[in-house]
Order: sequence, then structure tokens, then C-alpha cells
Amino acid sequence: MKATIVTIGDEILIGQIIDTNSSFIAKALDKIGVGVHEMLSITDDKQHILSTLAGLQNQSDVVILTGGLGPTKDDITKKTLCEYLDDELIYNEEVLAHVTQLIEGFFKRPITQINKDQALVPSKSQVLFNKVGTAPGMWMEKEHTVFISLPGVPFEMKYLIENEVIPRLVSKFNRPFIVHKTIRTYGIGESLLAEQIESWEDNLPEFIKLAYLPSPGQVRLRLSARGTDEGALYLELDKQVEKLHEIIGEAIVGFDDGETIEVVLGKLLKEKGLTLSTAESCTGGKIASTLTSVSGSSSYFKGSVVSYATETKVNILGVSQELIDKHSVVSVEVAQAMALGVQQLMKSDYALATTGNAGPNKGEAEAEVGTVIIAMATPNGVYTEEFNFGQPREKVIDRAVTKGLEKIYKEILKN
Repeated sequence: MKATIVTIGDEILIGQIIDTNSSFIAKALDKIGVGVHEMLSITDDKQHILSTLAGLQNQSDVVILTGGLGPTKDDITKKTLCEYLDDELIYNEEVLAHVTQLIEGFFKRPITQINKDQALVPSKSQVLFNKVGTAPGMWMEKEHTVFISLPGVPFEMKYLIENEVIPRLVSKFNRPFIVHKTIRTYGIGESLLAEQIESWEDNLPEFIKLAYLPSPGQVRLRLSARGTDEGALYLELDKQVEKLHEIIGEAIVGFDDGETIEVVLGKLLKEKGLTLSTAESCTGGKIASTLTSVSGSSSYFKGSVVSYATETKVNILGVSQELIDKHSVVSVEVAQAMALGVQQLMKSDYALATTGNAGPNKGEAEAEVGTVIIAMATPNGVYTEEFNFGQPREKVIDRAVTKGLEKIYKEILKN
């Protein structure tokens, strides 16, 4: 079963707003076994809408449109749908009563003709009643395709998807189950990872597909299984994950989209009753920001010193000026001193420190642009590692953050 999502509105095409509707709808459809074949964004133009509908006719089982259903003259979706379906607009009394109550009862003003016209719907459509807004959704069918038109306002669209669209799709169509399992890996690049798991990937059952989802410092592996027995699909996914763990177990730090490295690290710190602090130079506090984005992080994260300036390293963290003069601010020795300094200052079990040259210019630092040194102060000693993350500056910082969190996670895990 295939679906297409169409967003209507010039505001999306000129970059004025970001299309979050398509993402929400796609996730909702995926949960009930409806695969999204494509997503389209088109202009508020009658001919463009008509040609799009014609092109999707009988090619998609379901076409969900959002946008163009407001009270203004440039909202032409309903009229265009009527033209395509050889239909006419009529007033729906239930919708009209709802709009009247909302305008006169809630907003305390007389209803206008523009407001009343919100209750106009194609005569052959099934109305999807919108309790949270004035524009109703509409369910229309032509030959082998269902056309569903929804308002573009996100909270109204979400209400209709959850309460009207999904229940009707479940009732009308026989659908396969689609289940996913996402494995998060850190510290190994996409190409090397693909080489290491090549044999495992080649032997996956035909009904399971693998996707690589790389981002700075990490690669997510998404397994998607499709079939008629949901329980069997989950069992097979678990079986394949066990096999994968035997191959790259050290690189796996979590599962599913919610288990980011900061979430997994936080769970580990909580389980072991340990605390962490950070001293950041080139990352400018981004490690601390990432850690504290997790609810409940105050139970294990003691705090951070953003020692961007040399005098802060000296005056707050206790790094000696002589050490800096001898080795420079971007050095293993200074990174170690920063980690020990914040560990002592915050009285934390572990500490993570970064110093480097994120670029784009070399400046006063002797280190090459892209160089980052990460130090970890632990109960058993201080460990450092030097990296070069290249350019641009944003990439250097992001990779330093993820690499630092990965390194401290693995260090804590083995103790």
C-alpha cells in the first residue's frame, strides 16, 4: 500500500516556513503499515494542483494534502478539488454550527461570510470534523485513490490525523505490519562499519531492509521489517541485533531514536551513581549544553567551566602559565590539567576537557586547524587523545562533542 503526502503553499517553497506536517504524517502512516512513496510541495496554483492530482491518480492508494483550506482568497484547495472530482461545494450544517459557535461564542464577534464559507465542502466528500479549528478535513475517493485534504495548521492537522484519518485508514485497508529497530553506533565511520558488517547485511532475510543514517561522530543503523505477523517480525529483528552485537558490540551505545549518546551516558552515570563535570575551550560549552538537554541530568552532571580564554584556564582551573608557555594552550599537557582542574573544582568522579583549534584561522595556536585534544580525568588517572576533525568550524565542534561523549561513555563502561 502506497501513500503520497502533498503540502500546498508558496510559504514552504520560498523557505518562509519549514514543512513539519509531512514528517508527522509519515510517522503516523508508518505505524499502521502504510508506506509513504513520495512527498511533494506545490504552489497555491490551480493548474499545479490539478496536474499533481492527475499524476497521482491510481498511482497512490492514498493522497494526503495539507494546506490551502483557510478563509482567504488564496486558499483554493477546496474549489480545485471540486473541479478535479466533478463536484460542487455545499454547506455542511454541522461544520457551520461549529464555526458559528467558535466565532460568536469563543471569539465574541459576529460571524462573517468568510467564516461561514469555512463550512463549504465538496458534496461527495466525507467530512472529517475538526474540533480544534474552523477548517474541516475532507475524505474523497476517485477510482482507486483516496484523496484526503487537511488544514495546514499543524495542531489542527495532527488532531485530524490522529482522530479521523488513521482510524478510517485502518478500517478501510488491509495493511502489512512495518516495524523498525534503530541501533546507534559511535566511534566508527560509515564505510568502515559497512565493511565490518557486510556479511551480516548480506544474510539478512528478504523482508528486512537496512539503512545507514550517518551524522557527525555516529552512524545509526535502521532495520525495517515488513510482514503480516507483527510478533514474528519483532523476534527476527531481535535475533539480527544479537548477531550484530557479536560483530560490533563495542561500537553500539544505544537503540532507537530517543537513545542518543547523551541519554545513554546519563543512564550509565545514574546506574553507577557517578558524577561528571566538563572543562571546555574549543567546544565553547556545547558538551555541557548537550548533557543538560536530558531531563534529570542534574543528578549526575556537576557543572562546567567554559575556559575559552587563557586567563580562565589559569585563574579558574588552576592550569599553570608555565605549562601553557611551554606546551601551548592546544596540547596534551594543558588538556590534562584542565580535566584535573575541573574534576577537583566540581568534586566529580569523572571530568571531560577539550582544547583545540576549531578554525577557520590558525591564529596564535601552534596546532593545525581542526586539531582537538580530549582529556578524561577518572578515578584511576588521566587519559588524552588527539584528533584532527578537518573543517569547517561547525563540523570540528560537533565532532569534538560527540567524540568526547563517546570516549567518556566507553571509559566509564569498562570500569
